[in-house]
Amino acid sequence: MRKLLAGGLLLCCWQHGLAQNLTVEKIMRDPKWIGSSPSNIVWSYNSKNFYFDWNPQAQTSDSSYRSSISGSAPEKAGYRQAQLAVAISRGSYNHARTHIVYTLAGDIYLLEIKTGNTTRVTHTEEVEANPSFFKADAYISYVRNQNLFAWNIKTGSTEQLTNFIKGGEAIAPPAPAAGRGRGGDRGAAANAGNNAAAKTTGNRQEQWLQQDELRLMDIVRERKEKKEAREAFLQTVKETDTLVNINIGDKTVANVQVSPDGRFISYRLFQAASGTKNTIVPNYVTESSFTTDIPARTKVGVAQGKYELFVLDTQKDSVIAIKTDSIPGITDLPDYTKDYPNAISKTPAARPVFINGPWWNEQGTAAIVDIRSQDNKDRWIMLLDAASGTLTLADRQRDEAWIGGPGIGYNANIDWINSNTFYFQSEATGYAHLYTYNITTHQKKALTQGNYEIQEVALNTAKTHFYLLTNEVHPGKQHWYRIKTDGSDKQQITSMEGGYEIELSPDEKYIAYRYSYINKPWELYVQENAPGKKPVQITNKAASDSFKTYPWRETKIFTIPARDGKNIYARIYEPATGRKNGSAVIFVHGAGYLQNVHYWWSSYFREYMFNNLLADKGYTVLDIDYRASSGYGRDWRTGIYRHMGGKDLDDEVDAANYLVKELGINPSKIGMYGGSYGGFMTLMALFTQPDVFKAGAALRPVTDWAHYNHGYTSNILNEPFTDSLAYYRSSPINFAAGLKNNLLICHGMVDVNVHFQDAVRLNQRLIELGKDNWQMAVYPMEDHGFVEPGSWTDEYKRILKLFDTTLLP
Repeated sequence: MRKLLAGGLLLCCWQHGLAQNLTVEKIMRDPKWIGSSPSNIVWSYNSKNFYFDWNPQAQTSDSSYRSSISGSAPEKAGYRQAQLAVAISRGSYNHARTHIVYTLAGDIYLLEIKTGNTTRVTHTEEVEANPSFFKADAYISYVRNQNLFAWNIKTGSTEQLTNFIKGGEAIAPPAPAAGRGRGGDRGAAANAGNNAAAKTTGNRQEQWLQQDELRLMDIVRERKEKKEAREAFLQTVKETDTLVNINIGDKTVANVQVSPDGRFISYRLFQAASGTKNTIVPNYVTESSFTTDIPARTKVGVAQGKYELFVLDTQKDSVIAIKTDSIPGITDLPDYTKDYPNAISKTPAARPVFINGPWWNEQGTAAIVDIRSQDNKDRWIMLLDAASGTLTLADRQRDEAWIGGPGIGYNANIDWINSNTFYFQSEATGYAHLYTYNITTHQKKALTQGNYEIQEVALNTAKTHFYLLTNEVHPGKQHWYRIKTDGSDKQQITSMEGGYEIELSPDEKYIAYRYSYINKPWELYVQENAPGKKPVQITNKAASDSFKTYPWRETKIFTIPARDGKNIYARIYEPATGRKNGSAVIFVHGAGYLQNVHYWWSSYFREYMFNNLLADKGYTVLDIDYRASSGYGRDWRTGIYRHMGGKDLDDEVDAANYLVKELGINPSKIGMYGGSYGGFMTLMALFTQPDVFKAGAALRPVTDWAHYNHGYTSNILNEPFTDSLAYYRSSPINFAAGLKNNLLICHGMVDVNVHFQDAVRLNQRLIELGKDNWQMAVYPMEDHGFVEPGSWTDEYKRILKLFDTTLLP
């Protein structure tokens, strides 16, 4: 972080002379005076101490530090001590919360909390992971080489529960019962093999010869009958063996888990799509001096693989495939297909899905799964009857744009409160809120409501309360709350205005958190986890004394009216009295779905500092949370569906008009800059709104969405071959002919996110169009986020020069 800060802060220091004895070159080489924020908070299992990464002495990298609930001064912690704390924090508790099972360096350990005694469960060269308790906490399950194992805590014996076999034909469940002997395959293909001895084998000729031999030779026939009788007898008296062989063909197995009572083992199989093509990113500057290829991602629209969920019933000795082809609405077509009537099938097929889970209640009597359609228009939360494979709908969330929002993604907030009730989040009201569902009464209940988002959820150990991080006070302010599981008695615990990253202690009596404000970087605090308690500050090195000598602006946050009547949240950097030059710059944040108009220290800290520099030079700088930014609910989130550069760019134009009408900015002196999605927006602004924006710096921009990745792009624009209209109107390269003003493009050449190819293709298009008012700067050693101070410095110098030469009188 220190190096990154140095590159962004460099120009500000140069401009303002914060420390006279520091030259530009010294700052580039030695950024230690900037400051260091703590990160990665982890509690000790006994809730007395917490660990974090920090670098207050400007060393080569962060070190591990430790403090306590008393607010003691931070002290360096040993590397192994810190790694152990991290490993234990990621472990699983038994129901009584007397023990924790965890993974460290690929082995499994069992910790007794009261005594601190540790038992090593495994000691192998192979990697064991995902440990958890089951069978009334008498066993520990874990995964090794994708297979499930069980360790008996009392006896110390280990059993292998599954044996997934690559190659051959994958099973086609449901299957008839197979023998319980070791090595008995599960599934139709394996079962057929078990009965081979009782049948003729080979081709038709061999089968005839075998049958004829049995007819002629009495001794052969008698020996065969005795052999079969003996095998049948041994099968009836043989001790049960838990090893289960499952043929999976060329598929990949994942998410292997056992139910709390040990009866059911679930697993997911993935069949990769054939014929897909991955991109490569050439790396030109290497240690060997030869160009190398960096394997990268696929492009949007690539064929997607197939996911299937299976359940092995160890009592019935059968494997069941969880079928999704008849769940409610599985064949529903998205509304956008109406724009392509010739492509609509009269008999639409069931859409492919991804199944996450199952989540079992504590007793193992009920399970739920979270199912997502691969087109991301639907989410089904369903009850799973593991014995039969039957699915029953609990909640369906349908969004004609795409399913999303806090706590609703693939790492969704979903779990059980008690044996009959589970909780989850949904945007049913237009904002991400917390709900419960009772599987007995089939009643869904909203625990929270209002025009705000539940951004984080934690259920307490006693399952009587939730802890919530929300933005209900203001879209740009966060607070930590406690609320009963019935939705009553909501209490605010934090008090300082700004943003929080909170870690709850294992005993839930304390919270350790990073807190920051608009112009104050993240510091570490500890506080009792109750209303009205005073926070104790642990660190005070996020901003050095030199950094504090400059009066970083506490930017004003307000709203601007959009043309459709909505309110656009904005922050403004205003020049000092008498310094205003009549020119303005609009900064556009990246990621699309990201919030930057808020009351905490921005992840765009370099841009924050650069914007201060621009304001000192007399520019009025505006930063808005345009349509699709996070923090404002579903409608704002999906405002760019099927048209990136539509309503989001309208918001930027409305912001520019506000600058002219309300703040007296010269309409011919407005510039724009931003990176990634902000770079894309800058291109769309200069290509489609040339009368509004005089100059723009597009940093690592997407130039053609058909060349970006699938997961992000298909949600918003569907697929290029199914929704070509959305891709055409959203891709700047199609509108490059509209460039009239001054454009700067900056791009890292080893960018594995937005590939350098995007800039190269636009470069060629601008050449073909005969445009001459643009320039491109390339950075051979940089990925999507620059890391070298020299690169950041070069980029900002170019942006500043662009604005100074095109926007100033």
